Amino acid sequence: MKIIKNAPGNPSANASDRRPPWKVLVVDDEPDVLRITAINLRDFEYVGRNLQLIEAGSSAEAKTLLVLHPDIAVALIDVVMETDDAGLLLVQHIRQELTNSLMRLVIRTGQPGLAPERYVIDHFDIDDYRDKTELTVQKLYATMRLSLKSYRDLQTIDLNRQGLSRILTVTPDLYDLHRDKLEDYFRGVLMQLIGICRLGHSGMISTIDGMVMTIEGQDVRIRAGAGEFEAGPHNDKRCAQIVDLCTKTVTGQPGVEGLRDGSAVIPLAIGKDVFGFVYLEAAEDISEADRELIQVMANQCAAGLENFRLHHILEESYEEAIDMLGQVAEFKDAATGAHIRRIQEYSYRLAIELGETQQSARAYAKASRLHDIGKVGIPDDILRKPGKLTAEEFDVIKQHSKIGDSILKRSPALANARIVARSHHEHWDGSGYPDGLRGDAIPYVARLVAVVDVFDALLSARPYKGPWQVEQSVAEIERGLGIHFDPVIAKTFISLYARGALNDLIEMSGHVDAKQVALE
Repeated sequence: MKIIKNAPGNPSANASDRRPPWKVLVVDDEPDVLRITAINLRDFEYVGRNLQLIEAGSSAEAKTLLVLHPDIAVALIDVVMETDDAGLLLVQHIRQELTNSLMRLVIRTGQPGLAPERYVIDHFDIDDYRDKTELTVQKLYATMRLSLKSYRDLQTIDLNRQGLSRILTVTPDLYDLHRDKLEDYFRGVLMQLIGICRLGHSGMISTIDGMVMTIEGQDVRIRAGAGEFEAGPHNDKRCAQIVDLCTKTVTGQPGVEGLRDGSAVIPLAIGKDVFGFVYLEAAEDISEADRELIQVMANQCAAGLENFRLHHILEESYEEAIDMLGQVAEFKDAATGAHIRRIQEYSYRLAIELGETQQSARAYAKASRLHDIGKVGIPDDILRKPGKLTAEEFDVIKQHSKIGDSILKRSPALANARIVARSHHEHWDGSGYPDGLRGDAIPYVARLVAVVDVFDALLSARPYKGPWQVEQSVAEIERGLGIHFDPVIAKTFISLYARGALNDLIEMSGHVDAKQVALE
């Protein structure tokens, strides 16, 4: 196997030149041809990059080198070597077995009679055919330059395809944001951007450093860093300088200087509103094609962040709507105000104990606050009547579940609350109201709230009754297993009580003996 070397006199031998050379494979069984080719290309340079010649004396040696160097740009291949068609079989190997369609293949032959030009061009996927006698210094220069230009253009197209494919792959993640994972999100975006820059690049390029920053009012916050800008106090001064320069750049201030060569500042913006930027710094200039792909990715990131912001605003609006409606219910029936707040916490703890995620548990807890919102439609003289209700009055009271459903049905965001408002008086055995639902037909969140609602109502004073003792209330929940309540949910609630996990809430309802009762 021949040596691998830079073309003689090539400036890339200088360690200070960090731009990778173009790799050129020269396959020929005549040592003189290899030597002359190297001499003729010794000063060759294209778009600021010189050549690294990789020499092989046979097609077998060339196959080994192709595995070691998958990023070869051009191959100059002799036809007749160990066999009369060794070079042509090597072409087939490159195109068909290695499926390399980017490498430019130039056939060179000293025996054109064994490989007629038209036949070779028609039957083999090559890019040029040359008789060795034609390859003077000038013609070799022209052939190499045109081949490298073609390779570069095809590589740009392929890198764009790969980059866009990567962007399409990660785009769903850019819209799947959670408030507690923003830092992970920004680091993920930064790694994807760096990955785009590295597509197709030589391993000779050093690491790409970068930062993602967001602008919050007058403050700029570093959200993620990579390479030199990953966490570390030794970078504080340089980071601050870059943040300042990048901020001036994205805000359009004139005469900004000081950013290193090979760097890129990409704004994160929606329309004309810039709310952040990405800074990338590489050993070589980031190409225009890379910059365009990075901007596409940055636009997707910006859209994802804007989507998150709008979603968060909707969530806050939902929370405010729940709170306002809860206050309406409390204003109507002041006796149930503290009850509503306790129900929320009971529901959250019970949902967690049942294995729900924190997100689901919080949603159920918020929905529970509106379980009695329908009471705003019940006349005060019935709602606040001391003593036992008549059958007719109780029929009026029962209407609060349908009234609550009617109030909340206008908002899809209040779907859980609507379910709770309508169905929290359904019974496991089908004897409840308003729909007489039975067992699993009762919505899960309504079954959950039903248990905690009854428990806290029993502990609380009402116009028509005094507060029950804790042990009486627990016994009532136990008696309702499989009749009033979902047995799994009720047993889980009793288990929470037994280990003292509800003592603070019980005490809030006025039962100071909760801890002692639980111990007994």
